[in-house]
Amino acid sequence: MTGHVYKSTGSWYTVKTQLGDFYQCRIKGKFRIKGIKSTNPIAVGDIVDFEVETNSDEVSGVIYKIHDRKNFIVRKSVNLSKQTHIISANIDQVFLLITINNPPTLTSFIDRFLVTAEAYSIETVLLFNKIDVYDEDTLLEVKYLAHVYRKIGYECIGISAKTGKNIDKVKALMKDKVSMFSGHSGVGKSTLVNAIERNLNLKTKEISSLHMQGQHTTTFAEMFDTSFGGKIIDTPGIKGFGVVDMDKEEVGDYFPEIFALKQDCKFNNCLHVQEPKCAVKAALDNNEVEYSRYRSYLQILQGENEHYRTDDWDNE
Repeated sequence: MTGHVYKSTGSWYTVKTQLGDFYQCRIKGKFRIKGIKSTNPIAVGDIVDFEVETNSDEVSGVIYKIHDRKNFIVRKSVNLSKQTHIISANIDQVFLLITINNPPTLTSFIDRFLVTAEAYSIETVLLFNKIDVYDEDTLLEVKYLAHVYRKIGYECIGISAKTGKNIDKVKALMKDKVSMFSGHSGVGKSTLVNAIERNLNLKTKEISSLHMQGQHTTTFAEMFDTSFGGKIIDTPGIKGFGVVDMDKEEVGDYFPEIFALKQDCKFNNCLHVQEPKCAVKAALDNNEVEYSRYRSYLQILQGENEHYRTDDWDNE
């Protein structure tokens, strides 16, 4: 039988067949030793073949084949730095939730996520959540960030998962597509999913007042069907986003504004760091390339971790 993986808990997978039946499946051991370096050889969104088996009164399945993926979102595993973790597969678009505070979303996190999505040709929409609770200064910061990313081609929408502001715009973009929702813990992913599809009633938690960080609500990635057509993939909150190893020469290709300028550099293999007659550096000096984006580029190029906040830009 063939089905779509709707939930992954690490050892068991919930698979939905084309007829709409759900099976709890496990995988054959050989998947673990086939050279797959991911911590999870099968991810939500995968299409798999499985055999049904009956043990006493329980019916389950054994997955024996993973169909080729059209794309996937992957990051470095937090605990096993040499391994990667596939967040989900076969996605039409990603909605990245961003909050300025409560909890803060780092621009370096945004940029690392976008680079990975660009590498796998996955369209990303930036959702600036919780705009109903921001003061005037914070709303100005939202507008500035949205301007930065709109200028390079990303759609940005200010939303409130609690009040429902602009949720209709998000739903319109989701129709008949597989949409993944991602972001830090506490940015409101589950609240947003509940606002989009109210009968799901996903669990939500309040922000930790001590550290202003989100608490994990979603433990495992899970896919849901919507009543208006399309699918939602809700994912666990991500603290940091480790970019999977890329050749230095290709990193700039996943920054649209850098990619657009590279042909004007003097050297074909320009890394836009210290090379003479670099079009990217010239654009940076002329404020045509945002410094926060260029800094993210350098961090990825040099293999550094994310470490600065959105409100640190003007402090250097």
